[in-house]
Amino acid sequence: MSMPADLETDSVRLREAMAKGLVADGVLADPAWRQAVEAVPRHRFVPGFYLPADERDEQGLTVWEPVTAELDYSRWLAAAYSDTTLITQFDGAEPDWRDPVVRHGGAPTSSSTLPSLVVRMWSDAEIAEGHTVLEIGTGTGYSTALVCEALGSADVTSIEVDGRRLEQAASALYGLGHTPTLAVADGLYGYWPEAKFDRIVAACSFRAVPPALLAQVRPGGKILLTLSGWLYGYARVLLTVAEDGTAEGQLLGGTVSFMSARTHAAPVFGNPAHWAAGLPDKPRATPHSPERMTAATEEAFHLRFLAQSAVPDAQMTTVGEVVHLVDVVTGSAATLTPTGGGWAVREGGPVKLWERVERVLDAYDTAGRPGPETFTLHVSGGGQHLRHPQMPGLPLPRP
Repeated sequence: MSMPADLETDSVRLREAMAKGLVADGVLADPAWRQAVEAVPRHRFVPGFYLPADERDEQGLTVWEPVTAELDYSRWLAAAYSDTTLITQFDGAEPDWRDPVVRHGGAPTSSSTLPSLVVRMWSDAEIAEGHTVLEIGTGTGYSTALVCEALGSADVTSIEVDGRRLEQAASALYGLGHTPTLAVADGLYGYWPEAKFDRIVAACSFRAVPPALLAQVRPGGKILLTLSGWLYGYARVLLTVAEDGTAEGQLLGGTVSFMSARTHAAPVFGNPAHWAAGLPDKPRATPHSPERMTAATEEAFHLRFLAQSAVPDAQMTTVGEVVHLVDVVTGSAATLTPTGGGWAVREGGPVKLWERVERVLDAYDTAGRPGPETFTLHVSGGGQHLRHPQMPGLPLPRP
């Protein structure tokens, strides 16, 4: 099937409408970024993607439907110009968009991030004309095209760990006349050949701030990235790099999450029942419900990140009504079971996982439940330290 003759006309209309919507939502306050959104044809970067079906399958897995212009032109184009994240890859396997198939479950490993977040990311990094920029995570190349449109290609470097993804992004970028420096590289190590940079912006998340990034930023330069972990707690931070190579910055608000850098992804931990089998038989009552961290609220999103600072190697999963915490590094585990009026916990191993989480929740409540913007992150050769004036115990020490 050939593309409709009015594709470019349709796309201009749709991206103008998308830009207008982002302006109304307060995302596109800067005219330069609005012009970029109106100029960059997002559909060129997403020839195919997956959208979730309305219902799950018999096993409870999400059903992912492939969307291309050949399958459904109207749906493909409308989604391309919606403020939606479009999944383009699962489990590191590149789809065959000439003959795509429906997927059941799977872990997304590449996407075109929703445009409002892309614009917010570039805006929050305080990028100005003349800045040299390193983008970590080229992905489809759409966000790269926006920054090239706003700043010009000469000062933009973008790296991607997946060579197949980068090849497709490069084709789309070059086809539109954008010529940034592109390379296959692991964002954990930045990109020394083009350093030093005025800004580094990561479109993936890290468990900790990679030391190489600090060394590749000029004094006074900034790094915008998302910190994440195996509890799937997220926090964005804008760090300013000092003359001595340390960095400091406040956490940014909002429920923003990015896919983990592939080398920072959570390990498979096995059968939760096996971990629970070795725990003490006698439980104890806990004053805190795990739902404080699992609820679909901004506070729960924030609490997952704070709890993660105390148990950085723990993972959480729920089987039936039982919540399991598993730490593959130390061999520690805990289970939380609902009782008549609360929750009971059993925990074992060298680290009392839930006890550490309780200490964070107690300190958080005592401090008046402070929001993310009141926390500061300090990064140096000795690691990273999350600080709050009313919560001096963060992060809690490792065993």
